[in-house]
Amino acid sequence: MADKAMDVYLNDHLGGAMLGSDLAEQIRDQSEGTPLGDVMATVAAEIEQDRKTLVELMERLGTSRNPVKQVTGWMAEKASRVKFSGVTSGEPDQGVFMALESLRLGVAGKKGLWLVLQQVRSGYDALADLDLARLIERAGTQEQILERERMAAGTRALGS
Repeated sequence: MADKAMDVYLNDHLGGAMLGSDLAEQIRDQSEGTPLGDVMATVAAEIEQDRKTLVELMERLGTSRNPVKQVTGWMAEKASRVKFSGVTSGEPDQGVFMALESLRLGVAGKKGLWLVLQQVRSGYDALADLDLARLIERAGTQEQILERERMAAGTRALGS
């Protein structure tokens, strides 16, 4: 079983990973048939893969899932559907922009997870066969893609 600090840390990231995966799919679905939809099809699939990698790691470490954090993540995702749909602002471009910005921040957090796990890997046998360098590189690529799309969406939403 993982120690308490690792258990809490991974559960926090699992909540974020669930929200991120759902948010990426939401952006993909809202943008279907557009260049952003094509980009998000790839990014959403990778983010879901990363979430599954985290779940598998938690299982190998013996980390139990915190149901409160799972429900909180689920509720945040449902609330994000309203916020990022553009309903509250009356501007769909604003919703896409804010969704991309939130997802970009989440991917930065995920990259931080992989980086810290790389630093502590010698203390956890379950981390030995996890390709953290690849996960860190993929998160960096996702950050770059999302930043490019965020800037384009921000220009559409906030430009005159």
